[in-house]
Amino acid sequence: MSKVAHYLQEHLLGEVTASPEVRRHFAHDASILRLAPAIVAYPRNENDVRKTARFCWQLAERGRVLPITARGGGSDTSGAALGSGIMLVFTAHTNRILSFDTKKEMITVEPGVNFDKLEQVLYTHGLFLPSYPTSSHYATLGGSIANNAVGEKSVKYGPLGRHVRQLRVVLANGEVIETGRIGKKELNKKLGMSSFEGEIYRAIDGLLEDNEQIIGEGRNRLKAIHNAAGYNVFDVKNKDGIDLAPLFIGSQGTLGIITEATLDVIPHNPSTHLAMVSLQDLKDFHDVLPKILELEPSIFDMVSKSAIQQVSRLNPHLLAGLVDHPASAIHLFVEFDFQKDLSQKRAIKKLQKIVEKVDGYITHDSRVSEQEKIWKIRESVSTILMHSQGQSKAVPVAEDVSVPLTHLAEFLQKAAEIYGNAGLVAAAWGHAGDGIVRMQPMLDLGQTGDRQKLFRVAESIYSTVIEMGGSITASAGDGRVRAPYVERMYGRDLYHVMEQVKKIFDPYGILNPGVKSATREEVKGLMRGEYNLAHRHEHLPRS
Repeated sequence: MSKVAHYLQEHLLGEVTASPEVRRHFAHDASILRLAPAIVAYPRNENDVRKTARFCWQLAERGRVLPITARGGGSDTSGAALGSGIMLVFTAHTNRILSFDTKKEMITVEPGVNFDKLEQVLYTHGLFLPSYPTSSHYATLGGSIANNAVGEKSVKYGPLGRHVRQLRVVLANGEVIETGRIGKKELNKKLGMSSFEGEIYRAIDGLLEDNEQIIGEGRNRLKAIHNAAGYNVFDVKNKDGIDLAPLFIGSQGTLGIITEATLDVIPHNPSTHLAMVSLQDLKDFHDVLPKILELEPSIFDMVSKSAIQQVSRLNPHLLAGLVDHPASAIHLFVEFDFQKDLSQKRAIKKLQKIVEKVDGYITHDSRVSEQEKIWKIRESVSTILMHSQGQSKAVPVAEDVSVPLTHLAEFLQKAAEIYGNAGLVAAAWGHAGDGIVRMQPMLDLGQTGDRQKLFRVAESIYSTVIEMGGSITASAGDGRVRAPYVERMYGRDLYHVMEQVKKIFDPYGILNPGVKSATREEVKGLMRGEYNLAHRHEHLPRS
């Protein structure tokens, strides 16, 4: 091992390695990029994280920057779970549920806990954390908070950040802070502190006050429901005080390292009513979308006709006998989870009337066995993600965009044109009720032509999204892959405010450098020659 690795191993309780095999494994996440860490460490506790950060801070003070990247389950599609320096892997040890108060409906966890483990505990108490990502079988709470994850239930319950009550975070210099909204009196105490935390509060308070108009204009310009690009400077300060948590939520480990999270959980109803709606035309989709949302569905997902057709080509028997109207332009999956069965039945009746008025088709059921057949159709898009045609694979590019609901049908049409002009299949799916669209083109990253095509498609998709007032990323984060487009989305002035946020929290550029600031050329230099999800085949890659 290197001298640095030896030094860290001497001072950390957790294991430290510079093994080529381990480094190769962590050179990939679920993105199209490749970047091997120099050292991999498995922290056993918060103190290990603090010592690592303090060590790197002291190195940086002497002019040597050794980056730190926090990593959970490696399901990140933006390249944010990759780094060239020390990689802290939280899944090995820091994966405990620390406390659980069923009466207050509150749970505290370490960052390496995955959603599966958490939900198993919560379900036994009639509770759940609703905003789980599609990769919940292996995604961790730390990584999901760092991305402000959005999932199928977010249409009713919002993004994961909405359920975060408090965070413990290790700062770049090794100090630990706890987030939470504080009033003027407590803020004045923070502003008077001589620590790095005090410096941060003074600088952030001044930055937000000096740029209040720019931040307000940026908020008004963005019309999408969900947005994970840049830093959330919009919700830090309000009339009730200031809370740094919105900055850490969605920051992808670039401002601090989350070591503990306290979350609000809510009552879970396992008895739901699920419907599948098939519509003949995207105009019908545009018309019924707001009406369906008025019914307060707990899930409102979609799969396009092209996606169903592509699944059927790749695996002809998978959907045999399940899709009654495969020629429909779009298929919607609408669930109701009201606590009272009567409320669910009323919602289904109203949904039927909405669908009948546009000559659509609907099938619905409250039985689990029948619902599983409907869910099989929604989850069949995993076939696209798993399939390969020679060296061509479905690659995550422009695959997490969020557009205003008033433009969703229009965007699907324009995206189909963009894909068609590139000679690609415009298979689309996502969360209709949130305006989130996912598309993954089949490309061979080893071919120069396909790499060029990837950037042309991304450029066109992002430009269209920005013109509509949408976000280039709903929940996957900008990371490295989308970083080159963030300034265009926000404008120079607001982007500069976000650059200053990074400098305030991380003046030496220790924490996940390049994430949220990579250039297009840097992205090209890190691209894989071959894309695959080999480390995820024990799970179906859902999206």
